Amino acid sequence: MEYRGWSIDRLEELLGLWNQEIGHDFPMSAELFKQNSFDDCNVFTEGSHIAINQENQVVGFVVAKRWQDEIDVGISKEMGWIQVLLVDRHYRNQGIGKKLLQHAESSLKESGVNHIWLGKDTWHYFPGVPFQYEDVANWFEKRGYEKGTQEYDLDCHFEEDEIGSPSLDGVEHSLLKLEEKDEFLSFMHRCFPGRWEYEAIQYFQKGGQGREFVVLKRNNQIIGFCRINDSKSPVIAQNVYWSALYQQELGGIGPLGIDLNERKHGYGLFIVEAAVSYLHKRHIRSMLIDWTGLVTFYNKLGFEVCKSYNSYFKKI
Repeated sequence: MEYRGWSIDRLEELLGLWNQEIGHDFPMSAELFKQNSFDDCNVFTEGSHIAINQENQVVGFVVAKRWQDEIDVGISKEMGWIQVLLVDRHYRNQGIGKKLLQHAESSLKESGVNHIWLGKDTWHYFPGVPFQYEDVANWFEKRGYEKGTQEYDLDCHFEEDEIGSPSLDGVEHSLLKLEEKDEFLSFMHRCFPGRWEYEAIQYFQKGGQGREFVVLKRNNQIIGFCRINDSKSPVIAQNVYWSALYQQELGGIGPLGIDLNERKHGYGLFIVEAAVSYLHKRHIRSMLIDWTGLVTFYNKLGFEVCKSYNSYFKKI
């Protein structure tokens, strides 16, 4: 077995291995794999490897990440991630996964990382290990990874022909206008620094015009937001990754956030209702909310759990 550096020249084979092993649950496209595992500047190439057999075939790989972007949104450079580790089922129990993981961990540690998450990375695929892959969770636990929170994806199919635009006294919702970009990014920096701010910055860098953000205003000032995604969005967003599992176009909802000083007024549920109405006007009926623990909150609008994950981390 030979272990080689991370290379886009192997994209087609990497994609084939993914879909062979987990494509029935998480169908991967070349566009998404390139976006998340090659184009992300936080991919740690030194820690990412491909396992090649004697026939020069890809039989496993690991993608490691660490914070490398020059943008400062408060994400620690001591944080690292294993985005994905996958081995061909016909080559398991031969130590390939162990070697890939050890290489990723040692490379991350040498770079200054002291805390590794499974998933949860920038341009991530998973917020943890999917529930149905219990053997994978056990494998990582034996290697020192600790179980953290449980996270969920929820979906809903809206049969109604019409969904009215919600209203609430004292506030109004609208789609973000491009000329409001600076105000919106200032709001994100003030209220939601970190991943959500980073994703908003990246959105505009990738050509976003504003149609993916529902904003909530009081006295003409932004006090909340909710992201919405569809097939016309400038990036493939996390809540539409697995759209191939749905017969109709899938719309994504989230993340959402309300200014800390404006909470306890029902604004969170209200802005999700608004998000649903905007996607519905685009003739989207199937909608998904990803990576959340707020199951009861979203149940109020008819969303039910469709995928579940256990988060895992390790201190090195």
